[in-house]
Amino acid sequence: MNTRVDLYPTEEIAGWLTRPGRVLPYGPSLVPGGVNFSIFSSVATSCSLVLFHREGGALLAELPIPLSYRVGDVWAITVFGLNPETFTYGFRLDGPQHLAATQRCDFGRILLDPRSRAITGRDVWGAPVDWTDKFPYRGFVVPEDYDWRGDRPPGHSPEDLIIYEMHVRGFTQHPNSGVAHPGTYAGLVEKIPYLLDLGVNCVELLPVFEFDEYELSRPNPITGGLNMNYWGYSTSGFFAPKAGFATSGALGMQCDEFKEMVRALHEAGIEVILDVVFNHTCEGDHRGPTIHFRGLDDKAYYLLTPEGWYYNFSGCGNSMNCNHPIVRDFVLECLRFWVAEYHVDGFRFDAAAILGRGSDGSPLSNPPLLETVAADPVLKKTKLIAEAWDAGGLYLLGKFPNFGRFAEWNGRFRDDGRDFLRGQPGMAGAVATRLVGSPDLYSAGGRGPRASINFLTCHDGFTLRDLVSYNSKHNEANDEGNRDGIDDNRSWNCGIEGETPDHFINDLRLRQQKNALLFLLVSRGIPMILMGDERCRTQGGNNNTYCHDTTLNWLDWSLTKSQQELFRFTKMAIRLRLAHPVFRASEHPRGDRHGTHGIPEVVWHGCLPGKPDWDSRLVAVTLTGCFDNQPDIVYFAWNSDHEPAFLSLPEPPGGTWFTEANTGCLTPDDIHPPGGGPAMQETCFLAPRSAILLTVANSNRPCNTGAVIRYSNPDAYRESKP
Repeated sequence: MNTRVDLYPTEEIAGWLTRPGRVLPYGPSLVPGGVNFSIFSSVATSCSLVLFHREGGALLAELPIPLSYRVGDVWAITVFGLNPETFTYGFRLDGPQHLAATQRCDFGRILLDPRSRAITGRDVWGAPVDWTDKFPYRGFVVPEDYDWRGDRPPGHSPEDLIIYEMHVRGFTQHPNSGVAHPGTYAGLVEKIPYLLDLGVNCVELLPVFEFDEYELSRPNPITGGLNMNYWGYSTSGFFAPKAGFATSGALGMQCDEFKEMVRALHEAGIEVILDVVFNHTCEGDHRGPTIHFRGLDDKAYYLLTPEGWYYNFSGCGNSMNCNHPIVRDFVLECLRFWVAEYHVDGFRFDAAAILGRGSDGSPLSNPPLLETVAADPVLKKTKLIAEAWDAGGLYLLGKFPNFGRFAEWNGRFRDDGRDFLRGQPGMAGAVATRLVGSPDLYSAGGRGPRASINFLTCHDGFTLRDLVSYNSKHNEANDEGNRDGIDDNRSWNCGIEGETPDHFINDLRLRQQKNALLFLLVSRGIPMILMGDERCRTQGGNNNTYCHDTTLNWLDWSLTKSQQELFRFTKMAIRLRLAHPVFRASEHPRGDRHGTHGIPEVVWHGCLPGKPDWDSRLVAVTLTGCFDNQPDIVYFAWNSDHEPAFLSLPEPPGGTWFTEANTGCLTPDDIHPPGGGPAMQETCFLAPRSAILLTVANSNRPCNTGAVIRYSNPDAYRESKP
């Protein structure tokens, strides 16, 4: 009779039965009768596995890993009889500690396994912390027993996405959110009907990898509260969902709660993109804490100067050595894990230009990490989005090493759109280029509009409401002397700085927000809306709210009249985008290629048809196309001047022009359901700082020919030029 000897221990260490471990996979993994642990360090001269009681945190055992268990630079041990429910763990390494060796091993520290599937220590958001604990972050093993109940990703085509950038806690933490579990994954699930009503089909979540909200925390004498790491762009655990975002985090059930959120969103047809931070870690520079990478293999994981100091291309103290083979494998393994284990649909890479830097910090022409991620079979159907710049001055917009896979946050769309919105002269040509999918950036290599993530606001900067309410940042509440945050906001306050009871100014601000959202949603590319922009969310002019866990960052679910009006406009504009495939085409339109009725796919206009004035504050265009044998023809015009424009409309091919949106009109005439607006004559009055969207209807298409247009009074706008 043959016996399976690999299922049995070979020796005893510190009272526990063990055997040499399996070197792959790295991290913890359940094996028959026990748990396997594997960790890399090329510099450690010794390594011990440290076990703690999960309840109470007392030391359970420390197991020195024999040198005979080491294979190459990997230390691996299988421990038998361990119950995953009852222990947490870390590692203790000895080795060189001096700066000249660019290694900082310290046997006096217990290190977190960077591949821990879940981490305890910050289980409940904002709970009191034991600052005397020298090992606050402890990994534990997660059973892989979640039942996905047949979950399948929605699989939306990129050009059909409507992305909603959001913070898990901020979305439902406000006292008036009305959810049973505010600030959590479960609370987000409760608000899925809201997302469906709005019309988004993809959420982009600010960091949900484990981080410490108390990192760099300090009393704030201005607010009377505590500055916190609210945004979470400082990862401590790349394989672990943030426990503080789970209502069940104190029970160690954050993994299941996160999966339940993803499954519920998928069931509703909503994809999940994670904002991931591989450019730096929570360990910071030489003054920062030693948590994992620094004590494991400093030179492998971080970009170091020849003298052993940290390159800081991230602006956060350190930069990961992303194209080192060890780090490259780590990042790829992490992405695969979140796709396979958590069913996420894509990733947005923060400060992604760092991912293309070599070991000396210089940009690589063909970065191995990006090429590997782009070609990986597990990630084949995931959305990959790059923030194509970093804090070190590397700006790769339109030139990011995309390998045919990466889309980009389009910073030019944001900047040009904001300039036109505030009435900057000479921007018509630039905003026209953004409107048709930025061919100046994304025509090479056949990338097309789907490579452009169009946005006007994001978590970093002004909200849309603040963009039209403030000329300058107002970050005094951050207690940094208003020095933090960018100064190049390209905003305009419509005549008065900040909040005002002046209803003329407030009407103008509301119209400006509608203009911005309509431009965003009729532009080719993939639109991204910032959480709360659809309901006038303000941060009081603060453009860097990274440190506030207060109503400054939480979405206010009360609905004032203006909030209700903008919400209605936004969701109607989303429906218009989805009703017109010409906005979602995957190619840039061409003036030398005919669309339908024998006219070009794109024709630019000014006040007269076919005569654009690129030096003006007016952009107007006809877009045509034929999709599934059905013609789609639209006319869009945006007047950012403080004077009205009188437009002669081009001949409507094959029908009559009907109004679908006109931000110069009072609600509800500001926007209509697809095909439900009033007919437009040969000439069009375009109010100051307003936009209009027309479509061609024919006898087979329902339309409201008897509607009466109620314009806002253009003479009532008591505004100054920006």
